[in-house]
Amino acid sequence: MAKDDMHTPLITQTIDRNHESNKSSNFMVYLTTFVAVCGSFAFGSCAGYSSPTQSSITQDLNLSLAEYSLFGSILTFGAMIGAITSGPIADFVGRQGALRISSIFCLTGWLAIYLAKGIVVLDMGRLATGYAMGVFSYVVPVFIAEIAPKNLRGRLTAMNQLMICAAVSFSFVIGTMVSWRILALIGMVPCIILVTGLFFIPESPRWLAKTGNQKEFQIALRKLRGRDADISEEADEIQDYIEMLEKLPKTKLLDLFQRRYSRSIIIGVGLMVCQQFGGINGICFYTSSIFESAGFPGDLGTIIYALVQIVITALNALFLDKAGRKPLLVLSATGLVLGCLTTALSFYLKTYEIGLSAVPALAVTGILVYIVSFSAGMGAIPWVIMSEVFPINIKGAAGSLATLVNWFGAWVVSFTFNFLLSWSSYGTFIIYAAVYAGAIVFVTKIVPETKGRTLEQIQAAINR
Repeated sequence: MAKDDMHTPLITQTIDRNHESNKSSNFMVYLTTFVAVCGSFAFGSCAGYSSPTQSSITQDLNLSLAEYSLFGSILTFGAMIGAITSGPIADFVGRQGALRISSIFCLTGWLAIYLAKGIVVLDMGRLATGYAMGVFSYVVPVFIAEIAPKNLRGRLTAMNQLMICAAVSFSFVIGTMVSWRILALIGMVPCIILVTGLFFIPESPRWLAKTGNQKEFQIALRKLRGRDADISEEADEIQDYIEMLEKLPKTKLLDLFQRRYSRSIIIGVGLMVCQQFGGINGICFYTSSIFESAGFPGDLGTIIYALVQIVITALNALFLDKAGRKPLLVLSATGLVLGCLTTALSFYLKTYEIGLSAVPALAVTGILVYIVSFSAGMGAIPWVIMSEVFPINIKGAAGSLATLVNWFGAWVVSFTFNFLLSWSSYGTFIIYAAVYAGAIVFVTKIVPETKGRTLEQIQAAINR
């Protein structure tokens, strides 16, 4: 018998034991992810709060339309502040510390909204929940990416977007059944679960290694991978990468624009531009009015929209680690172009009174193709890739920049959407189609495939 053949059964048994060990060790990874995505659910609860409560808050507190518009929009300004500070906070006090701080802001904000008797306290509460959203939007995907094994990282990080979608829909439905004050109290529940859950899960091993806490690093990695798992190879890879980073100078915001970081920054920020400037927030905020203007019942269209978004986002999370990030992004952007063009065609026909009977069907088809395509890739994957491509020594500053660009884009689109629609309804969707056509080129030429690679391997591929 050949020498290699003698070792084959032993190798096979070792692989099988490691596989079984890895399967059994995923419990803590799943638990940690569940606790983290409570922050995503809190995010979605904040975003979905204003839609079902507009009439009741306006009546109870005697607010003008302008005052309520300020209440709704101030959320985005809070999120931009949160985005700016999220990276430095996560680097200074850790991923768990950042989640605790954002939860405190969120709880305080909801309590202020619940107790509000006038516009000032109401707006302060909304600003605080917006700040929490900005921090959650960066820290949650980064934390999950840093604790997950490479074969699960994509689908677990995509749970961030799924929970946001689920929470928005939940707020919309529950908000029609309870008062706006009770809905504010309900918004506190995911934050309470998150703060409690943080006592039972480990900190990010990569952050612990970066800060020199060697003992805690080993304990956290062991807890995540399981008592019987062999963590030596992963621990060595992380340590080697951290040691390499230690030789680099401390990073400042202007350092992000150095040549060695340029590709990571272009990828992370570019994907946020592609995601937001294609009109998602305008379409999401004004779905009902879009359907109504095309002659389709607004309430029915919104319900269909919400259900489709949840289902497709859930399926995306399941297939992200199998299909890969890049193919799903290209497929998603292609579908978004088609959805925008179909919606543009419906409004073009309505504007020039051509085939009016086909307008509602085309509008519904276009919007549903849009949201299916967005949920299939462009919604979740930019956050997944952002959490993967930035080197850990600039992850805080770079993540803040990318998240700020995302929230700035959300504000620009939501602010300009009605103005663009009044200028040209079909022209608006042609502009959004052009943005996603550019996204196809950007993803094809610039964005790398990160499926099945460790974070350290991704950095090696980007920077070689």
